Amino acid sequence: MTIEIKVPTLGESVSEATVAKWLKKVGDSVAADEPLLELETDKVTLEVNAPAAGTLSEILAAEGAEVGVGVVLGLLGAAGAAVAPKKAEAAKPGAPAPAAAAAAPVVAKAAAPAPKPVAPAPAAAPKVSMAGDFPLAPSVRHLVDEHGLDPRKISASGKDGRLTKADVIGYIANGGDKAVKPSVPNNVAREERVKMTRLRKRIAERLKEAQNTAAMLTTFNEVDMSAVMAMRNKYKDGFERKHGVKMGFMSFFVKACVTALKELPAVNGEIRGDELIYKNFYDVGVAVGTPQGLVVPVVRDCDTKSFAEIEAEISGFGRKARDGKLTIEEMTGGSFTISNGGIYGSMLSTPILNTPQSAILGMHNIKQRAVVLDGGSIVARPMMYLALSYDHRIIDGREAVTFLVRVKEGLEDPSRLVLDM
Repeated sequence: MTIEIKVPTLGESVSEATVAKWLKKVGDSVAADEPLLELETDKVTLEVNAPAAGTLSEILAAEGAEVGVGVVLGLLGAAGAAVAPKKAEAAKPGAPAPAAAAAAPVVAKAAAPAPKPVAPAPAAAPKVSMAGDFPLAPSVRHLVDEHGLDPRKISASGKDGRLTKADVIGYIANGGDKAVKPSVPNNVAREERVKMTRLRKRIAERLKEAQNTAAMLTTFNEVDMSAVMAMRNKYKDGFERKHGVKMGFMSFFVKACVTALKELPAVNGEIRGDELIYKNFYDVGVAVGTPQGLVVPVVRDCDTKSFAEIEAEISGFGRKARDGKLTIEEMTGGSFTISNGGIYGSMLSTPILNTPQSAILGMHNIKQRAVVLDGGSIVARPMMYLALSYDHRIIDGREAVTFLVRVKEGLEDPSRLVLDM
């Protein structure tokens, strides 16, 4: 009995995907619900699992193929069934080549009596560098090639032993292979063209849409992180023992933003047609950088969650984002977004709106800076610049500035966050 492997429902407003990678090859035995391949949409990368136990008998959609919902990706035969090779067919003059073999060259054999059955040529796939048994992501391959490194010598920390960009950067920083950029021979191309992924194209579209649609403006403030850091240092060990999750900075920022959003509902709103929508819920998107691009999973109902619950969700989203396991539902919606460029060393930036939301908070790195206190004395304090980009069509300057002041007040006196003040 042959079972069709089809493209599943991809989620709201998503109708197409790209076959990113087959995890099994023809002839492999698979268990029920075992991952067969990965599909990449403009929002997430998702796995397609085997509908039943059996043997992968045929792959109909090669890596890189564009597929829609319901399209048959491959065929699954009975468990243990032998996979019969197919005979190569000579193309008739004027006749189109069969779709399944369109990507493979046809080799004619003159006057060959009764040729033996030949296994079908594999569909052409983009050339990839390999680390172990897995292809390198374009960003990783570029970094490896740029520095003339052997990826097999670099310890991999990614899912299933995959090499990540962070692995390569760490290897270079530690002096691996002396990290000397080789001179470029005359016969080596000085450019590399890599097709944009669906996710990258969608990110580009959304960012440009935000710039073209919103009357976007950014306002800034700075916050003294001394109180948050002192509170974190005092309670982090006990917090982790009790809740099983580390106490980070993000839960403080989420709580501070929720307090400010309650006072200034326009910052939590959006424009829909000719109407202003004010939301009575606080679903905060937390931007996460991945090798594939920026994704924004959403922490729902932050006003009802504890610090520990928020930290646990953000930590879980971070792991799932790195492994490409985020679902479309986890990235859908959101009324406000926080982006932390500080983890990459950013001192100051003007973040772009995550449409249709009307505001986004940008966090930056914490640096010791000279601060003049009220009494006139000058001290060094751990300071962070904050940036609020907002849609001036719905949010006035007064509201934007007040929002940042409220966030600053909550972070500089964290007891206000505990007391919801």
